[in-house]
Amino acid sequence: MRFPLALIATMTVTTASADVTVTFRDGAPKDRFTITQNAPCAMGPATLVLNLGTAPAGLIFDTTSTGAGVEVFQPFEWVSAPNGIDDTPQVRDGDTVLTLTLPTLTPDLPLAFTIDLDDTTSDRQITVSGSEVAGAQVTLTAEGQTSAGTFDQNGVAVIATSACTS
Repeated sequence: MRFPLALIATMTVTTASADVTVTFRDGAPKDRFTITQNAPCAMGPATLVLNLGTAPAGLIFDTTSTGAGVEVFQPFEWVSAPNGIDDTPQVRDGDTVLTLTLPTLTPDLPLAFTIDLDDTTSDRQITVSGSEVAGAQVTLTAEGQTSAGTFDQNGVAVIATSACTS
């Protein structure tokens, strides 16, 4: 039996799935990041590094009333923390990198935190939109593998990880 070439090509093409999604949403007075594990298995321990320094808008974390940030400030605060988390990351005012040490990432159990971001290149430094976070990078290291994603114009970064091994 002969199969049409298009059918054979369709049968052999596989699609990569996004295993971890990180979203940014501007808010007043707190901006919010949500980390969602989309793969079918738990992953961890993991280290997630958020690097604002790669975004063209000159983004910084504004965590205190004194320092590089302007007007309203908000320190890091877990909204939905992972089970077994021991500490809150120390983020200084003006930092561009935030590192989270996560005991686990569980499917369909989003983690969320708030913090204030300011941009250093516009007239409205206290308001950061998804398009301004575009270009910021997020790196995930888990189970000996490091994968990265870049925030798009909508404030979404997708991290494709290797297949579940646990």
